Amino acid sequence: MEVELLAIGAGPSNLGLAVALEELAPELAENSLLIDRNPTIAWQQGMLMPWATSQVSFLKDLVTQRDPRSRFSFLNHLYETGRLDDFVNMSTFTPYRVEFTEYLRWVASSLARVRIELGRECVGIEPQRDAGGAVTGWLTTLADGTSISSRYLVYGGSREPNIPPVLADLPRTRIVHSTEYRQRVAEFSGELPYRVAVVGSSQSAAEMFRALREDLPDSDVAWLMRSIGLSSDQSSKFTNELYYPAFVDDFYDARPAARAQILAEMHRTNYSVVTPAMLEHLYADLYLDRFNGRNERRLVTMVDITGARDTGDELVLELTDRRTGAVTELHRDVVFLGTGFDVRMPRLVREIAGSLDLDRIDVSRAYRLDLGAQGTQSTGACYLQGVNEQTHGISDTLLSVLAQRAEEICRDIIAHRERIPAVAGSVEAVSGKAGSTL
Repeated sequence: MEVELLAIGAGPSNLGLAVALEELAPELAENSLLIDRNPTIAWQQGMLMPWATSQVSFLKDLVTQRDPRSRFSFLNHLYETGRLDDFVNMSTFTPYRVEFTEYLRWVASSLARVRIELGRECVGIEPQRDAGGAVTGWLTTLADGTSISSRYLVYGGSREPNIPPVLADLPRTRIVHSTEYRQRVAEFSGELPYRVAVVGSSQSAAEMFRALREDLPDSDVAWLMRSIGLSSDQSSKFTNELYYPAFVDDFYDARPAARAQILAEMHRTNYSVVTPAMLEHLYADLYLDRFNGRNERRLVTMVDITGARDTGDELVLELTDRRTGAVTELHRDVVFLGTGFDVRMPRLVREIAGSLDLDRIDVSRAYRLDLGAQGTQSTGACYLQGVNEQTHGISDTLLSVLAQRAEEICRDIIAHRERIPAVAGSVEAVSGKAGSTL
């Protein structure tokens, strides 16, 4: 198969790009394809608990911050599906995660030009070069052995789960990362009393701890964390301004030391923290447990997991108390990990960099991968979405900037195509306000 643009991953980032292509560059949209390894479109599929809500405003959907008049907005989705009155009556800015997933599916089914193919897993990407070594495009190999050739490649896949090294050798049948919670917890009988450990102090760990009360109701659940206790996210209206799309310019132009300071000070607005509403719910549950004399659900704070082994019948976790240095053993049947994501670039991106002999992975302000010495002569280009926190700021992995980012990538591709003689005549000038056709 040959396409002009191939986007890997059909999550919010690339769906936002698909909408931007349809509205801003319909000619390019006609020859664009999104692929995803999953059989259905779902946002945070492993954490689609029926009560879980988004942590950001519905106005940070796929398009509103780029063009609030777009028919692909979350509000228009509610209107067209007959749910606008009910949502307005909820008096909330944060929709349920399941309804935001439904919005993404509605957008995917509403696309008229960009194609989406699900159940198509990418296993490898190789640059295609001309005789002079310049990159002319990309050859993407899929798990079924087929391949897709494209001039432009946009990586918008999810980051890889972080499995702590001390637990990496344990059998995967006994380790469940938050990204697969809903699918994997269904494998366990809700009628059996499992011995469970939850690891981490993040929102995902908190949500799993809450969900296990219903999913494995008779189980003994120990929540392990290195911190002294759960902390609320440290966001405010002032720090939230650093999640504005407009702040990306400031961050990208900042010196390395300033970027490091900003990320360090903003860390507790997004990582290893729990929303105030979830903290209230959890504390109330534990309060009632104590009142009723129940202790099978508990927090174990200030401990490091310093060893782990599988005996065949159970997992044995070695816990070192950070206050006293005392070492104890905790015997468990299964461990649920709320340990976030690997901080490195995703494997496929690292492999692309390796095939290009790049010493480092750099992207432009418009999210285009620096192809190295042959970059200026190359007629192909690669863009990275959602993995550029170090250069574009803490908002890059979230919904906050994706609508504007999609337009920036779209416009950069169009400008790049205009410099290629073979396609320049078929592309209109890049100009006009958001919402106009390129």
